[in-house]
Amino acid sequence: MKYHDSETAKEVAGRVESFMDEVVIPREREALETGERITTGEIEDLWEQAKDRDLFAPQVPEEYGGQGLDFSDMLPSFEQVGRSLIGALAIRANAPQEGNMHTLEMVGTEAQKEEYLQPLVQGEISSAFAMTEPKQGGGSDPKMLQSTAVKDGDEWIVNAHKWWTSDGLNADFYLVMARTDLDAHPYEGTSIILVPRDADGVEVVRNIPHLGGHGITEREGGHAEVKFDDVRVPVENTIGEAGQGFQVAQMRLGGGRLTHCMRYSGMAERSLEIAKAYLQEREAFGTTLEEKQALRHRIADAETHLHAARTMVRHAARELDESDARIEVAMSKVFTANVTQETIDLALQCCGGNGIGKDLPIAHFYEAVRAFRIVDGADEVHRRSIARWAFEDVDETEIENTLQFDDDLRIDALEQ
Repeated sequence: MKYHDSETAKEVAGRVESFMDEVVIPREREALETGERITTGEIEDLWEQAKDRDLFAPQVPEEYGGQGLDFSDMLPSFEQVGRSLIGALAIRANAPQEGNMHTLEMVGTEAQKEEYLQPLVQGEISSAFAMTEPKQGGGSDPKMLQSTAVKDGDEWIVNAHKWWTSDGLNADFYLVMARTDLDAHPYEGTSIILVPRDADGVEVVRNIPHLGGHGITEREGGHAEVKFDDVRVPVENTIGEAGQGFQVAQMRLGGGRLTHCMRYSGMAERSLEIAKAYLQEREAFGTTLEEKQALRHRIADAETHLHAARTMVRHAARELDESDARIEVAMSKVFTANVTQETIDLALQCCGGNGIGKDLPIAHFYEAVRAFRIVDGADEVHRRSIARWAFEDVDETEIENTLQFDDDLRIDALEQ
Protein backbone atom coordinates (compact mmCIF):
# COMPACT_ATOMS: atom_id res chain seq x y z
CA MET A 1 0.00 0.00 0.00
CA LYS A 2 1.13 3.55 -0.71
CA TYR A 3 0.55 6.19 1.94
CA HIS A 4 0.91 9.94 1.83
CA ASP A 5 4.17 9.89 3.75
CA SER A 6 6.67 12.65 3.03
CA GLU A 7 9.56 12.02 0.66
CA THR A 8 11.90 12.08 3.65
CA ALA A 9 9.82 9.48 5.49
CA LYS A 10 9.72 7.16 2.48
CA GLU A 11 13.41 7.54 1.73
CA VAL A 12 14.54 6.82 5.30
CA ALA A 13 12.05 3.94 5.70
CA GLY A 14 13.41 2.43 2.49
CA ARG A 15 16.94 2.51 3.86
CA VAL A 16 15.76 1.03 7.18
CA GLU A 17 13.99 -1.75 5.26
CA SER A 18 17.22 -2.53 3.39
CA PHE A 19 19.17 -2.61 6.65
CA MET A 20 16.63 -5.01 8.15
CA ASP A 21 16.63 -7.29 5.10
CA GLU A 22 20.39 -7.27 4.46
CA VAL A 23 21.82 -7.28 7.98
CA VAL A 24 19.40 -7.55 10.90
CA ILE A 25 16.92 -10.25 9.83
CA PRO A 26 19.68 -12.62 8.57
CA ARG A 27 21.35 -12.38 12.01
CA GLU A 28 17.98 -12.95 13.69
CA ARG A 29 17.38 -16.06 11.55
CA GLU A 30 20.78 -17.42 12.48
CA ALA A 31 20.08 -16.92 16.18
CA LEU A 32 16.73 -18.70 15.88
CA GLU A 33 18.32 -21.62 14.04
CA THR A 34 21.29 -22.11 16.38
CA GLY A 35 19.75 -21.04 19.69
CA GLU A 36 22.82 -18.89 20.39
CA ARG A 37 21.98 -15.53 21.91
CA ILE A 38 22.99 -12.34 20.11
CA THR A 39 25.69 -10.71 22.23
CA THR A 40 25.84 -7.14 23.49
CA GLY A 41 28.93 -6.66 21.34
CA GLU A 42 26.96 -7.66 18.25
CA ILE A 43 24.22 -5.17 19.10
CA GLU A 44 26.84 -2.44 19.45
CA ASP A 45 28.21 -3.45 16.05
CA LEU A 46 24.70 -3.08 14.59
CA TRP A 47 24.58 0.41 16.08
CA GLU A 48 27.79 1.31 14.28
CA GLN A 49 26.40 -0.01 11.01
CA ALA A 50 23.21 1.98 11.59
CA LYS A 51 25.30 5.11 12.14
CA ASP A 52 27.23 4.46 8.92
CA ARG A 53 23.87 4.30 7.09
CA ASP A 54 22.50 7.42 8.87
CA LEU A 55 19.78 5.36 10.53
CA PHE A 56 20.80 5.50 14.19
CA ALA A 57 18.25 6.92 16.67
CA PRO A 58 15.96 8.50 14.03
CA GLN A 59 13.75 10.04 16.73
CA VAL A 60 16.54 12.04 18.43
CA PRO A 61 17.77 15.53 17.40
CA GLU A 62 21.06 15.57 15.53
CA GLU A 63 22.82 17.50 18.30
CA TYR A 64 22.48 14.42 20.52
CA GLY A 65 23.60 11.94 17.88
CA GLY A 66 20.28 11.05 16.23
CA GLN A 67 18.77 11.72 12.81
CA GLY A 68 16.45 14.54 13.89
CA LEU A 69 13.36 13.29 12.04
CA ASP A 70 9.94 14.80 12.65
CA PHE A 71 7.53 12.47 14.40
CA SER A 72 5.46 11.74 11.29
CA ASP A 73 8.59 11.22 9.21
CA MET A 74 10.05 8.61 11.55
CA LEU A 75 6.90 6.48 11.95
CA PRO A 76 7.31 4.44 8.72
CA SER A 77 10.82 3.51 9.88
CA PHE A 78 9.38 2.17 13.13
CA GLU A 79 7.14 -0.08 11.08
CA GLN A 80 10.17 -1.48 9.29
CA VAL A 81 12.10 -2.20 12.50
CA GLY A 82 9.04 -4.00 13.88
CA ARG A 83 9.56 -6.70 11.25
CA SER A 84 12.49 -8.09 13.25
CA LEU A 85 12.75 -9.30 16.84
CA ILE A 86 15.82 -7.07 17.24
CA GLY A 87 14.97 -4.38 14.68
CA ALA A 88 14.22 -1.50 17.04
CA LEU A 89 17.18 -2.37 19.23
CA ALA A 90 19.47 -2.42 16.17
CA ILE A 91 18.89 1.28 15.45
CA ARG A 92 18.47 2.42 19.10
CA ALA A 93 14.74 3.03 18.74
CA ASN A 94 13.55 0.43 21.27
CA ALA A 95 11.27 0.97 24.24
CA PRO A 96 11.63 2.25 26.89
CA GLN A 97 14.83 3.99 25.79
CA GLU A 98 13.12 5.75 22.88
CA GLY A 99 10.40 7.22 25.12
CA ASN A 100 12.84 8.25 27.85
CA MET A 101 15.09 9.97 25.31
CA HIS A 102 12.04 11.85 24.03
CA THR A 103 11.05 12.86 27.57
CA LEU A 104 14.50 14.20 28.46
CA GLU A 105 14.75 15.99 25.13
CA MET A 106 11.32 17.64 25.62
CA VAL A 107 11.50 18.81 29.23
CA GLY A 108 14.94 17.99 30.62
CA THR A 109 17.26 20.73 31.80
CA GLU A 110 20.49 21.39 29.95
CA ALA A 111 22.41 19.72 32.79
CA GLN A 112 20.14 16.65 32.62
CA LYS A 113 20.56 16.42 28.86
CA GLU A 114 24.34 16.63 29.12
CA GLU A 115 24.65 14.08 31.93
CA TYR A 116 21.94 11.62 30.89
CA LEU A 117 20.48 12.21 27.41
CA GLN A 118 23.71 12.27 25.43
CA PRO A 119 25.09 8.97 26.83
CA LEU A 120 21.60 7.40 26.74
CA VAL A 121 21.31 8.04 23.01
CA GLN A 122 24.76 6.56 22.39
CA GLY A 123 23.95 3.41 24.36
CA GLU A 124 26.56 4.13 27.04
CA ILE A 125 23.86 3.94 29.72
CA SER A 126 20.34 2.52 29.98
CA SER A 127 17.12 3.81 31.56
CA ALA A 128 13.68 2.78 32.79
CA PHE A 129 10.32 4.49 33.33
CA ALA A 130 8.87 3.54 36.73
CA MET A 131 5.16 4.30 36.93
CA THR A 132 3.10 1.12 37.46
CA GLU A 133 2.67 -0.18 41.02
CA PRO A 134 1.45 -3.44 42.57
CA LYS A 135 -2.16 -3.41 43.77
CA GLN A 136 -3.67 -1.30 45.23
CA GLY A 137 -1.37 1.21 43.57
CA GLY A 138 -1.36 3.05 40.29
CA GLY A 139 -2.09 1.05 37.16
CA SER A 140 -4.96 1.47 34.73
CA ASP A 141 -6.24 4.12 37.15
CA PRO A 142 -3.08 6.20 37.65
CA LYS A 143 -4.82 8.39 40.25
CA MET A 144 -4.26 5.50 42.68
CA LEU A 145 -0.52 6.22 42.72
CA GLN A 146 0.98 5.39 46.14
CA SER A 147 4.59 6.46 45.55
CA THR A 148 5.67 9.63 47.35
CA ALA A 149 8.52 12.10 47.22
CA VAL A 150 8.81 14.49 50.14
CA LYS A 151 11.00 17.57 49.94
CA ASP A 152 13.68 17.89 52.61
CA GLY A 153 15.72 21.01 52.01
CA ASP A 154 17.22 20.70 48.55
CA GLU A 155 16.48 16.95 48.27
CA TRP A 156 13.57 14.67 47.49
CA ILE A 157 13.06 11.63 49.73
CA VAL A 158 11.52 9.02 47.45
CA ASN A 159 9.52 6.04 48.70
CA ALA A 160 8.00 3.81 46.04
CA HIS A 161 7.25 0.23 45.11
CA LYS A 162 7.12 -0.22 41.33
CA TRP A 163 6.75 -3.17 39.01
CA TRP A 164 6.54 -3.83 35.28
CA THR A 165 9.40 -1.36 35.02
CA SER A 166 10.64 -2.08 31.49
CA ASP A 167 14.41 -2.67 31.33
CA GLY A 168 14.53 -1.99 35.06
CA LEU A 169 17.02 -4.80 35.63
CA ASN A 170 19.68 -3.09 33.51
CA ALA A 171 18.78 0.56 34.05
CA ASP A 172 21.41 3.05 35.16
CA PHE A 173 18.66 5.48 36.13
CA TYR A 174 14.89 5.51 36.61
CA LEU A 175 12.27 8.12 35.81
CA VAL A 176 10.02 7.65 38.85
CA MET A 177 6.45 8.98 39.04
CA ALA A 178 5.61 9.94 42.62
CA ARG A 179 3.15 12.12 44.56
CA THR A 180 4.95 15.30 45.62
CA ASP A 181 1.90 17.21 46.93
CA LEU A 182 -0.47 14.94 48.84
CA ASP A 183 -2.96 17.79 49.34
CA ALA A 184 -3.41 18.27 45.61
CA HIS A 185 -5.27 16.10 43.14
CA PRO A 186 -2.83 13.50 41.72
CA TYR A 187 -3.07 15.13 38.29
CA GLU A 188 -1.72 18.34 39.83
CA GLY A 189 0.49 16.98 42.60
CA THR A 190 2.60 14.30 40.90
CA SER A 191 6.14 14.70 39.60
CA ILE A 192 8.68 12.66 37.64
CA ILE A 193 12.00 12.36 39.42
CA LEU A 194 15.24 10.99 38.01
CA VAL A 195 16.73 8.45 40.41
CA PRO A 196 20.20 6.96 39.71
CA ARG A 197 20.46 3.19 40.06
CA ASP A 198 23.38 3.50 42.51
CA ALA A 199 21.50 5.79 44.93
CA ASP A 200 21.19 4.40 48.47
CA GLY A 201 17.85 2.67 48.99
CA VAL A 202 17.26 1.48 45.41
CA GLU A 203 16.57 -2.27 45.33
CA VAL A 204 15.86 -4.26 42.18
CA VAL A 205 13.77 -7.08 43.64
CA ARG A 206 13.44 -9.30 40.56
CA ASN A 207 12.70 -9.50 36.87
CA ILE A 208 9.06 -10.55 36.63
CA PRO A 209 8.53 -13.78 34.65
CA HIS A 210 6.03 -13.07 31.90
CA LEU A 211 4.55 -14.16 28.59
CA GLY A 212 7.08 -13.74 25.80
CA GLY A 213 9.92 -13.25 28.25
CA HIS A 214 12.54 -15.33 26.46
CA GLY A 215 14.20 -13.37 23.68
CA ILE A 216 17.21 -13.99 21.47
CA THR A 217 19.65 -11.42 22.87
CA GLU A 218 22.27 -11.94 25.55
CA ARG A 219 21.07 -8.99 27.61
CA GLU A 220 17.36 -9.29 28.32
CA GLY A 221 15.61 -6.13 29.45
CA GLY A 222 12.48 -7.67 30.94
CA HIS A 223 10.16 -5.92 33.35
CA ALA A 224 11.45 -5.45 36.87
CA GLU A 225 10.02 -5.02 40.33
CA VAL A 226 11.91 -2.18 42.02
CA LYS A 227 11.70 -0.65 45.51
CA PHE A 228 12.83 2.83 46.50
CA ASP A 229 13.29 3.12 50.29
CA ASP A 230 14.00 6.65 51.58
CA VAL A 231 16.06 7.38 48.48
CA ARG A 232 17.53 10.87 48.52
CA VAL A 233 18.12 12.72 45.27
CA PRO A 234 18.61 16.43 44.52
CA VAL A 235 15.52 18.50 43.77
CA GLU A 236 17.14 19.43 40.46
CA ASN A 237 16.54 15.81 39.41
CA THR A 238 12.89 16.73 38.81
CA ILE A 239 11.99 16.13 35.16
CA GLY A 240 10.01 19.15 34.00
CA GLU A 241 8.12 21.19 36.57
CA ALA A 242 7.16 19.79 39.97
CA GLY A 243 3.49 18.77 39.97
CA GLN A 244 3.44 18.34 36.19
CA GLY A 245 4.27 14.62 36.12
CA PHE A 246 1.02 13.51 34.50
CA GLN A 247 1.30 16.10 31.77
CA VAL A 248 4.88 15.04 31.02
CA ALA A 249 3.89 11.36 31.08
CA GLN A 250 1.04 12.03 28.66
CA MET A 251 3.42 13.75 26.24
CA ARG A 252 5.71 10.73 26.50
CA LEU A 253 2.97 8.13 26.14
CA GLY A 254 1.03 9.77 23.30
CA GLY A 255 3.85 9.45 20.81
CA GLY A 256 5.06 6.23 22.38
CA ARG A 257 1.72 4.54 21.77
CA LEU A 258 1.91 5.37 18.08
CA THR A 259 5.49 4.15 17.70
CA HIS A 260 4.39 0.92 19.39
CA CYS A 261 1.51 0.69 16.91
CA MET A 262 3.91 0.96 14.00
CA ARG A 263 6.37 -1.57 15.43
CA TYR A 264 3.60 -4.08 15.99
CA SER A 265 2.11 -3.46 12.55
CA GLY A 266 5.55 -4.28 11.11
CA MET A 267 5.53 -7.44 13.20
CA ALA A 268 2.12 -8.37 11.79
CA GLU A 269 3.23 -7.57 8.23
CA ARG A 270 6.22 -9.90 8.42
CA SER A 271 4.06 -12.63 9.95
CA LEU A 272 1.69 -12.34 7.01
CA GLU A 273 4.59 -12.43 4.54
CA ILE A 274 5.83 -15.67 6.07
CA ALA A 275 2.33 -17.17 6.14
CA LYS A 276 1.63 -16.31 2.51
CA ALA A 277 4.93 -17.83 1.40
CA TYR A 278 4.09 -20.98 3.36
CA LEU A 279 0.58 -21.18 1.87
CA GLN A 280 2.05 -20.97 -1.64
CA GLU A 281 4.45 -23.86 -1.00
CA ARG A 282 2.48 -26.21 1.24
CA GLU A 283 0.21 -28.74 -0.46
CA ALA A 284 -2.73 -30.53 1.13
CA PHE A 285 -5.83 -32.26 -0.21
CA GLY A 286 -4.77 -31.94 -3.82
CA THR A 287 -3.83 -28.25 -4.06
CA THR A 288 -1.59 -25.69 -2.40
CA LEU A 289 -3.07 -24.04 0.69
CA GLU A 290 -2.96 -20.76 -1.20
CA GLU A 291 -5.86 -22.01 -3.32
CA LYS A 292 -8.17 -22.70 -0.37
CA GLN A 293 -10.84 -20.00 -0.48
CA ALA A 294 -11.40 -19.86 3.27
CA LEU A 295 -7.74 -19.02 3.86
CA ARG A 296 -7.67 -16.53 0.98
CA HIS A 297 -10.61 -14.64 2.47
CA ARG A 298 -9.05 -14.56 5.93
CA ILE A 299 -5.80 -13.22 4.47
CA ALA A 300 -7.80 -10.59 2.58
CA ASP A 301 -9.50 -9.50 5.82
CA ALA A 302 -6.16 -9.32 7.62
CA GLU A 303 -4.62 -7.16 4.87
CA THR A 304 -7.67 -4.86 4.99
CA HIS A 305 -7.61 -4.44 8.76
CA LEU A 306 -3.85 -3.90 8.81
CA HIS A 307 -4.18 -1.20 6.15
CA ALA A 308 -6.89 0.49 8.23
CA ALA A 309 -4.65 0.41 11.32
CA ARG A 310 -1.70 1.95 9.48
CA THR A 311 -3.96 4.68 8.12
CA MET A 312 -5.35 5.47 11.58
CA VAL A 313 -1.89 5.73 13.08
CA ARG A 314 -0.70 8.11 10.37
CA HIS A 315 -3.78 10.28 10.88
CA ALA A 316 -3.22 10.36 14.64
CA ALA A 317 0.43 11.29 14.09
CA ARG A 318 -0.58 14.26 11.94
CA GLU A 319 -3.05 15.37 14.61
CA LEU A 320 -0.41 14.92 17.31
CA ASP A 321 1.74 17.53 15.58
CA GLU A 322 -1.06 20.06 16.19
CA SER A 323 -2.63 18.94 19.49
CA ASP A 324 -2.53 16.20 22.13
CA ALA A 325 -4.74 14.03 19.83
CA ARG A 326 -5.78 12.01 22.87
CA ILE A 327 -8.81 10.35 21.28
CA GLU A 328 -7.15 9.71 17.92
CA VAL A 329 -4.23 8.06 19.72
CA ALA A 330 -6.58 5.99 21.91
CA MET A 331 -8.53 4.79 18.87
CA SER A 332 -5.32 3.92 17.03
CA LYS A 333 -3.85 2.08 19.97
CA VAL A 334 -6.83 -0.13 20.82
CA PHE A 335 -7.61 -0.88 17.17
CA THR A 336 -4.01 -1.67 16.18
CA ALA A 337 -3.42 -3.81 19.26
CA ASN A 338 -6.36 -6.03 18.38
CA VAL A 339 -5.68 -6.11 14.63
CA THR A 340 -2.03 -7.08 15.07
CA GLN A 341 -2.93 -9.79 17.57
CA GLU A 342 -5.55 -11.24 15.20
CA THR A 343 -3.18 -11.03 12.22
CA ILE A 344 -0.29 -12.77 13.95
CA ASP A 345 -2.66 -15.41 15.30
CA LEU A 346 -3.89 -16.05 11.74
CA ALA A 347 -0.32 -16.27 10.42
CA LEU A 348 0.57 -18.80 13.09
CA GLN A 349 -2.53 -20.87 12.28
CA CYS A 350 -1.73 -20.82 8.57
CA CYS A 351 1.74 -22.21 9.22
CA GLY A 352 0.48 -25.05 11.44
CA GLY A 353 3.28 -26.88 13.22
CA ASN A 354 5.85 -24.53 11.72
CA GLY A 355 3.90 -21.63 13.24
CA ILE A 356 4.23 -22.81 16.81
CA GLY A 357 7.84 -23.84 16.29
CA LYS A 358 10.48 -21.23 17.07
CA ASP A 359 12.56 -21.73 13.95
CA LEU A 360 10.34 -18.95 12.59
CA PRO A 361 9.78 -15.64 14.42
CA ILE A 362 5.96 -15.94 14.40
CA ALA A 363 5.79 -17.78 17.75
CA HIS A 364 7.92 -15.06 19.33
CA PHE A 365 5.71 -12.39 17.76
CA TYR A 366 2.63 -14.23 19.04
CA GLU A 367 3.89 -14.16 22.61
CA ALA A 368 4.91 -10.52 22.37
CA VAL A 369 1.76 -9.13 20.76
CA ARG A 370 -0.64 -10.22 23.52
CA ALA A 371 0.92 -7.79 25.96
CA PHE A 372 0.22 -4.89 23.61
CA ARG A 373 -3.46 -4.95 24.59
CA ILE A 374 -2.38 -4.20 28.18
CA VAL A 375 0.80 -2.10 28.06
CA ASP A 376 0.52 1.63 27.29
CA GLY A 377 -3.07 1.51 28.48
CA ALA A 378 -5.33 -1.53 28.47
CA ASP A 379 -8.05 -1.82 25.81
CA GLU A 380 -10.70 -1.07 28.41
CA VAL A 381 -9.03 2.17 29.51
CA HIS A 382 -8.81 3.49 25.96
CA ARG A 383 -12.40 2.45 25.23
CA ARG A 384 -13.48 4.31 28.37
CA SER A 385 -11.82 7.49 27.08
CA ILE A 386 -13.32 7.06 23.63
CA ALA A 387 -16.80 6.40 25.04
CA ARG A 388 -16.59 9.45 27.32
CA TRP A 389 -15.64 11.59 24.32
CA ALA A 390 -18.43 10.03 22.24
CA PHE A 391 -21.14 10.75 24.77
CA GLU A 392 -19.91 14.26 25.49
CA ASP A 393 -20.73 14.98 21.85
CA VAL A 394 -24.35 13.86 22.16
CA ASP A 395 -27.00 16.52 21.54
CA GLU A 396 -29.79 15.82 24.06
CA THR A 397 -32.17 18.10 22.16
CA GLU A 398 -31.75 15.89 19.11
CA ILE A 399 -32.59 12.87 21.28
CA GLU A 400 -35.78 14.55 22.46
CA ASN A 401 -36.81 15.31 18.90
CA THR A 402 -36.22 11.80 17.60
CA LEU A 403 -37.81 9.77 20.40
CA GLN A 404 -41.44 9.34 19.34
CA PHE A 405 -42.73 7.43 22.36
CA ASP A 406 -44.92 8.27 25.34
CA ASP A 407 -43.50 10.22 28.27
CA ASP A 408 -42.62 7.21 30.47
CA LEU A 409 -40.68 5.46 27.72
CA ARG A 410 -38.91 8.68 26.79
CA ILE A 411 -37.74 9.15 30.39
CA ASP A 412 -36.53 5.56 30.58
CA ALA A 413 -34.58 5.91 27.35
CA LEU A 414 -32.87 9.11 28.45
CA GLU A 415 -31.93 7.65 31.83
CA GLN A 416 -30.39 4.62 30.18
